Amino acid sequence: MTARWSRRPDGSNWGEFGADDQLGAMNLVGREQVLKGLAEARTGQTFSLSLPLDLPGGNALHPSRHPPRRFSTLRAGKSAGEQCFCFALQRDNPLLTDVVSDDVVLLHTQYSTQWDGLAHMGSLFDSDGSGTPEITFYNGYRPRHGLTVAERCERSEAWATYENPRADVLGIENMARHGVQGRAVLVDLAHHYGRENHAVGYDDLQRILEKDGVEIEKGDMVCFYAGLDELILGMAGKPDAAVLQRSCAGLDGRDARLLSWITDTGIAALISDNFAVELMAKDAPQTSHALLPLHEHCLFKNGIHLGELWFLRDLAAWLRKNGRNRFLLTAPPLNLPGAVGSPVTPIATV
Repeated sequence: MTARWSRRPDGSNWGEFGADDQLGAMNLVGREQVLKGLAEARTGQTFSLSLPLDLPGGNALHPSRHPPRRFSTLRAGKSAGEQCFCFALQRDNPLLTDVVSDDVVLLHTQYSTQWDGLAHMGSLFDSDGSGTPEITFYNGYRPRHGLTVAERCERSEAWATYENPRADVLGIENMARHGVQGRAVLVDLAHHYGRENHAVGYDDLQRILEKDGVEIEKGDMVCFYAGLDELILGMAGKPDAAVLQRSCAGLDGRDARLLSWITDTGIAALISDNFAVELMAKDAPQTSHALLPLHEHCLFKNGIHLGELWFLRDLAAWLRKNGRNRFLLTAPPLNLPGAVGSPVTPIATV
């Protein structure tokens, strides 16, 4: 198929995995990476890398995202409308001894431990050379509704009812069908910066990699442990937003050399226990720019999935104690067609 774009963003890899690609850098995680990951599973010990999905708690950290809400399902048939929770089937049939519980959950897919899908973050970009930037996503995909940015703004209040909110391309189901299992590498930022809110640039990262003997190769999934997971757990569902926002390290998304290194290294996914892998820049440029430049570089330009709010503390401690930094990572998202992100319960095997 001919590419749907005539120009691509600087520093992007559009088209390198094919004109129709919707998987991005996860294409690099194939059989060879699975075998490399399995070779790191030496002891059989596993670590769950998910926070409880009702943490951080509240919505002070992200006003649009709320903790999960659970409900019991409602019965049909003879007991229609009754809650199906600790429900004795004997009430419908005196010969039955079963007691049944079913529940429903209203869940923000990116509230807690999560994958950012490739449809999570796009950009206004003139991919067809018309001179008009339009809503565009990885590999030049545009929403099929065909509305201009101005038309979308005019219809914003009614947008939710105008069209079923769904990623018609680049949904998280592509990642789920591919599977996420392979070799991962952990970079222990917390060991070097403690809880300092430090923006880690290229030079910082290279010093850490050299000092800790960390090697990152093409197709590896890279985890950055910052220590924020421990702070979140300690707040027990009542997060102090001010403390969390000024604590712990993260990547400097405005460091051009760091972004180039991510691409040149061939990293398949970037993961952290902080909110966005990158830190929010304190001094934004006074020109047109991305609020989250690392998100733009990874999701929009290079199809690199981002994992956020993972629980890495115990794994990081074990790896440092045992002089290791590589492990087998198994972390498929939910196979939820059209979703732009997904909760995940990753497993590390060492």
